[in-house]
This record gives sequence, C-alpha cells and structure tokens, in this order.
Amino acid sequence: MRFKGLAAAALAALPLLAPPAAGQGTQLLYLAEDVPAGLDYDGPAVTVNTSQVGFINMMDTLVDYPIAGENDEGIRRLDFSRFEGRLAESWDYDAATLTWTFRLRQGVKSCAGNTFTADDVIYTLARGKSVSGTAPINWFLGSLASIAGFDRGVFTGGSRELGDAVEKVDDHTIRIRQSASNNLFLTVLTVYSMAPFDSVEMRKNATPEDPWSHTYANTVNAAGFGPYCLERWVKGDEFVLRANPDYYRGRPQIDRVVIKRVPQSANRALTLRSGQAQLTQRLTAREFEQLSRARGVRVAGIFGNETLLMGLNWRTPPFDNPKLRQAIALAMPLQQLSRIGYAGQARPWEAHFTEVLNGYVRPEAQYPQNLDRARQLLAEAGYPGGRGLEAFPDALRLSFTAERESYLGPLATAIQSALRDIGVPIQLDPLPQTQFADRRMVKKDLPMSLSDTEKPVGPDVVYATRLFFVSPQAGGVNNITNYSNPELDRLFGEAQTEPDPARRAPLVNQIQQIVQRDLAWIPLLETRTQWAFSDRLSGLTWHPDNSLRLFELRLAP
Repeated sequence: MRFKGLAAAALAALPLLAPPAAGQGTQLLYLAEDVPAGLDYDGPAVTVNTSQVGFINMMDTLVDYPIAGENDEGIRRLDFSRFEGRLAESWDYDAATLTWTFRLRQGVKSCAGNTFTADDVIYTLARGKSVSGTAPINWFLGSLASIAGFDRGVFTGGSRELGDAVEKVDDHTIRIRQSASNNLFLTVLTVYSMAPFDSVEMRKNATPEDPWSHTYANTVNAAGFGPYCLERWVKGDEFVLRANPDYYRGRPQIDRVVIKRVPQSANRALTLRSGQAQLTQRLTAREFEQLSRARGVRVAGIFGNETLLMGLNWRTPPFDNPKLRQAIALAMPLQQLSRIGYAGQARPWEAHFTEVLNGYVRPEAQYPQNLDRARQLLAEAGYPGGRGLEAFPDALRLSFTAERESYLGPLATAIQSALRDIGVPIQLDPLPQTQFADRRMVKKDLPMSLSDTEKPVGPDVVYATRLFFVSPQAGGVNNITNYSNPELDRLFGEAQTEPDPARRAPLVNQIQQIVQRDLAWIPLLETRTQWAFSDRLSGLTWHPDNSLRLFELRLAP
C-alpha cells in the first residue's frame, strides 16, 4: 500500500517521543513546522507563531477573556466583550486622574519558585519602556494603551525611565497612569507581550552589556508565572515543557508537552494518523480533509482573524483612483481563490475586520464578483478596457513573499487572470521575505501586495483600526497601504476615548462603513484556523494570537 510505505518512511525518519514511564504522568506530542526560535517577546522571534507558542505557555497576563462556549466543531471561543482576572484579581479606574489600580493575586509562584509581586509588573514595564529589545513590542503596546510616557519621545532623546507612570502601592497593589483616556487599556493587557516577567530570575541573568536580560530570555528561558516550565530546548529539534506544580490556577492536566519540529506537513499528518502524536496544525487543506476521515483523529477549526487580502498603495497612481480600486475589488474571483488555496473551505471576506472582533458590524458596501460592473467602473476611472494603464508598468506588479510561492503563487496567478479579463494587466513579483517586509512595513512603497499575515491580536475593531487604518499623523502604526482619511482619524480618536459603550458603538460602526467604502485594502477571503488532533484530546480554545493554551487542554487515557 502506498500510504503504508509513506507512513513507514516518515515515521522511521522521526525520532519521536518515547512512551511515558510509569508514574511520569500524561504526555502530549505536538508536531509543529518548527520549535521556538527565541523566547523574548521583545526579541527578534516575537512575530514567529512557533516562538509565541513557547513563551505564551510559560507566562501569564494580568487579565484575559472568559470562555464563551464553543462552536459547532467543538472549538471553544472567548467573550471579547468582558475581562476576567489572571495575575490581577481585580481593578478599578479613576477617570479624574486617568489612573488604574490593580490588586494582584497573592501566593503565585514562578517556575523558579519566586513569588509574584508588584515589583515584577514594574520591572516588565520599565524593561519595555527602555526599548532595549530588537523588537520593542511591550513599549508599542504601552503606547497603544496610552500609558504615560510610552510615546515616541523615547526614540528622539526623551526619557526611557519608567518614572511615576507606574506606582507600587504595596507588594500586591499597583497604579498605572495614562496620558489620555483610552478604552483599549484592558484589551492591550491581554496581549502576550504585556505578561510580567519573574524579575528576580531575570535580574540574576543580567549583564552590564545586557541589563534587561534579553539574551537570556531569547536564548535560555522565558522566566514567568505561567502554567508550564521549560525542561529542554534543542534549537531546530524539540522544545519540552513540564507542568508548573505551583501554578495558581491548578496544576495542568497534561504533565509534559513535547513540541517536535517536523517541517514537512505531510510527515506531520502521517505521524498524527499513526497515533504517535496527538496534535498538529498548519497542514494543507487536502491533508486536513484526509485526516478528518482517519480513525482516532479529529479535525476542527474556527473562522477567527486569519485572512487573505490585497493591498493597493494609496500613494501610488493609479491606485489613488477610487473607481479603479472598486473595479479591482469587483473582479476578484473569490470562489476560485477559495478552491485553489483552501479546498473551498475559505469564505469571502465581506469587511475589513472579522466578525469575532468586539464591535464588528457587516458593512453596507459589498463587492461580490461582477465583471460587467468592474469594466464599467474601469471606464469611469478613465481607463476604458484598460487603455492608459500601460503608463504604470512599475505600479501594476503584484508582490508576495517568494518563500511562500508554492502557496501564494497560484492565488496570485488567479488574480492576474481575473484582472486581465477586465483589462488590467499586472505582472507577478515574488520578493524575498526580508525585502517584502521592508518595503511593505518600513518603506511602504509596494504598489500591490498579496498577504495573509494581518492578524490583530487585540480582538477589538478600534484596536485593529489603529493598527492598520489610522494615519501616522493620528497615531497609526502599521498602515501598509498608506490609507488616509481625516474623518476616519477623527472617529477613531472619539471611539478610543468614549467610555460609554452605547455612544461608542455608532462611532465603531461608522469606522467600518468608511474603510469598506474607501477600500483601504481589498479584502479577499476569511480562512479557518484549524488543528488536527487525537480524539482523546479536548479543550482546544481559539485565542486571537492563534496559539493554543496548553493549560486548557485535556488528554484522556
């Protein structure tokens, strides 16, 4: 049998997890395309999902979201309209002084045995404001939350000291002062890069050259107060976690987790099917479909915040023409793209935000494929039948990352063909990932781009608005298409500071209507976040960073 031969070859090539010894407890083998490259959330590997899985499960945030039930596939969801305490037990806000007071949980122990106190929160925020890491995400989130002093002045000679923005009242009480009213504050605190470090352990590993222990955190250990502790880390091979016996929410049900690097998705699928592994993800649509019929295996997923989009640069003619953008949107072969890239399991993305985000509404403007209307709009834009577009050869180039050409290339080719049908001639321009990221995120000079990496980890429409659509002048962060609309900036400012949910809702509604009408980018597809796993495994919960919380999993005998 061909499958048996392939499976035997794949399993022979994988030195996997030995069966647990008597009394060793429950073990989980999690196959991933890679193991963590680094564990410092202010370090170079912070945006890599496999690295996030590592430090997220070794640390904990002050607040998080409660469980809100599960979807029809058994994946649990969170209620993004409410918050519940984690390392913080309770909190209150004084609007007059823009000050939050947090009462911290007592008796919490780190993996090193150190007790969690206000000093750990202060250390973490001071480390963030120092912007000493290669990727200062903690500072960015503090800025997003309007923590006093977390502004761009730190890059232009301003103070990098924490100052009095964070005050220790006693060992288990802190106050955090904001520079302005901002209702994204608690949302920001749920993000992994705001999780407190074990300051005692971090200081033990500081050096004069590295006073904030970035090298230690990135290459040795993420010292935190989470449910799992690092047992072994072999770069490029495996990452082993053991349960923290002193975890404040109770000892994890799974005692030991081995994350094994298996870069080929076909090998991950075969090993899971054999029963040797219990969990994997990031397979092809075909592999997921085949595993869904395998004995002892389940496949489940959710439409969360993973999407496919095309960016058109507003500063690059001819894409500054709104009718041309509308014509391009109406030409998109959405069903074909779903079949090519996702075996028909993706769905048309009908907004600039996904429906799981707090405050989401479906906008009135919609762009289902309509080639006749697309051709009409192209003519109204001044390019009947595409005539005149030959003046923009450098702009009509669709870029994507060359490292993912096997996946994105067929999608780009389908888009190229659809645009040719209405008279818009484009060329495909795969670029090395580093060059693509630099031109898109830093220089912001790519005329056209295709990507699936825009995922707001703060599950709120206003958070995503600042991240992607607010102009730099109004505090925007990652506006990859150079989109600019003063009305949008104004509405964002009002929505961010409006404390009354009833008054905030219409502002958030208007934001969504505007970016959809303007086509800040071209939304293409919503894609499923999926896992394949043993039918003995349960408790999978979707989080907006798309990383599973191992503490929430249960593995039956």
